[in-house]
Amino acid sequence: MPTESYPVAAVWAGRLFSALLVLALLADGAVALFAPAMLKADMDATGFAADSARPIGIIVIVCAVLYAVPRTATLGAILITGFLGGAICTHFRLGEVGSPPQLVCLALGIMTWGGLYLRNAQVRRLLPLTGL
Repeated sequence: MPTESYPVAAVWAGRLFSALLVLALLADGAVALFAPAMLKADMDATGFAADSARPIGIIVIVCAVLYAVPRTATLGAILITGFLGGAICTHFRLGEVGSPPQLVCLALGIMTWGGLYLRNAQVRRLLPLTGL
């Protein structure tokens, strides 16, 4: 909730970042869950079995839902960070340093914590950004 010392516009910006992130993750998870054949080439290129797309889709959707619920948003952010970190490492292992998938994962990670920081006073108290 916005406080007197924290701008309401910042809280709404955090909600917007969070909503965009959740929509992106739900879309990604839905494709993996309902159209795994679309991901076969990407899964093969990264060394994952094509039949792992559905479990990965479930994981992404669960992470997105946890993040979207205010009570479990911090847990969701931690899980999303782990998932995105794994994706970044996968591309790093393939020699794709600075590749578009890595940059997208990095941007989603920034949106994850930036959105949560702006919309959640407890996170702001835990991780104060002073002197910026």
